Parts: sequence; C-alpha cells; structure tokens
Amino acid sequence: MPADRTELVERYLRGETDVVEPRDAASVVLLRDGAAGLDVYLLRRRPTMAFAAGMHVYPGGSVDPRDREAAEHWAGPPPAEWAEAFSCDAVLAVALVSAAVRETFEESGVLLAAHQDGTLVTDTTGEDWERDRLALIEGTLALSDFLERRSLLLRADLLRPWAHWVTPEWQTRRFDTRFFLAALPSGQRTRDVGGEADRVTWLPVTEAYRGFRDASLTMMNATASTLRDLTAHPDVASAMAGSRRIRPILGRPVLIDGRLDYLYDGDDGPAPLAELVEPFAASDADPGGDT
Repeated sequence: MPADRTELVERYLRGETDVVEPRDAASVVLLRDGAAGLDVYLLRRRPTMAFAAGMHVYPGGSVDPRDREAAEHWAGPPPAEWAEAFSCDAVLAVALVSAAVRETFEESGVLLAAHQDGTLVTDTTGEDWERDRLALIEGTLALSDFLERRSLLLRADLLRPWAHWVTPEWQTRRFDTRFFLAALPSGQRTRDVGGEADRVTWLPVTEAYRGFRDASLTMMNATASTLRDLTAHPDVASAMAGSRRIRPILGRPVLIDGRLDYLYDGDDGPAPLAELVEPFAASDADPGGDT
C-alpha cells in the first residue's frame, strides 16, 4: 500500500482524523444478454481522477439536489418502495433513483425513460440528445427540466435495487452509494462518451469477475462483490427477478504488517470480506480496496 495511504489509515486508527460525511450517490450495473451469458457494462476511470483513478466501475455519481424534483415525471414503483429497499426516506429515494437515471445517461448515453404514451425511448444518438447530455453533465440542465422539455417519464420500473456500500471512514472522499441493476433497453446502445472514463467495454460477468481475481482488471470492493453475486445469474431476466437483502456495507480498516484489509459486519460479527462473500479476496487482488 502506498505510504500516504498507510499514513492516512494509521492516523485514522489513532483517532487523529476527522471523519468526512459521505455524499449520497447512485451507481447502475447495466446488463444485457450476450453470447456467453450475462454481460455487464464497465468504464475505466482516467488515471488522473481524484477518486477511484484507473478503476473499472459502473456508471454513477453523486446525487444532485435537483434530482429530487424528478418525482413530477415519474413512472414505476413509488418512492416509498425505494425508500424501504434502501432504508432511507422518500425524498432521498427519489433523488437516488433520479441520479441513477441521470448518471446512466450521462456516462453511457442510455436513457431509462419513456414517452407519455408509455413507449420506451429507443434512440439517443442525435445531436440534440448529445447537447442535453452535456448540459446535464455541466449542471446547466436539471433532470426534471430535461424530462419536461422532452415530455418524458423517468421509468423507475426499469431499475432494481441491488446493494448499498459506504466508503471507509479513513478516506478523505466518501460516498454513500446505492447500487441498482438495469437492463439495456431495446433499441438503445451504449456509447463511448468520454469524460471521466478512458475506456468502456461490455464483458461477460464471469470474465469481468475473473479479471478481478487475476488482477488484470482493477476494481473497488463494491464493484467486484457485485460481479461475484451476478455470476449466479445466467441472464438478465434472472438477475432482474432476484430479491435481495440490502443493508449498508462499511469496511473497517485494519493494518497487518503494513497491508490494508477490512473487516465487515456480518450476521455473526465482524469478519474479513473474504469470509462473508467467499471466494472474494479483496486485500489480495484489489489495490484500491475501497467502495
């Protein structure tokens, strides 16, 4: 582990640092049925990024306070159901689902929305769509205004709740992230839209998880754990139909001979993640080791 990270963890363990409040965030595991089974969409973050540099991640990002306004353009399970799934209030639930839809569009070009007659959006490749996507990224356009301008409805029913990870407390940048599943809508395609990623790819879930295991793909614990769970599903329908117990996962750092590992709260008390989600071995294969 780099010396600066070791110092940060040591100072945290000695109680010498202030814990940063995590920012609410949403991340979307975009899926499709491929020739070899279930495929997942991954972005590799640029090495210059302040958070998760060089890591393979899913589309996602922080909640924009204006995301809560998208409740006026909503179709699908009501906010109360999302609030129950993620153990939060309905206002935050709206913001999380909206952020999931917005970030997916911003980072992949895929829009989980429908026209007023209920038909799904099928093509977002035009120049006018691109202008709106860039305006959303820049923050000059709110999701609610985007939906209203185009007479669209956010389709919450195209998402499924999947997991909840919180960045460890020693980190100076922290996120309280809810993970969603979504299937690639028929007629849409992902696009390499640049920005925070220097590479985007569709990979079979089993291949992506194997890449984590052999260290050929660098990932954070949350990403790899999600992939591991998805290897149990042969196709999109199976993954989207599954029910899950969702609770916050927060790793507590421990240093063993200068090496960083984490303990996670399980049903039987604190344990290494490898024991909770066998055969996951985060400390061996994940140089980031964080959410």
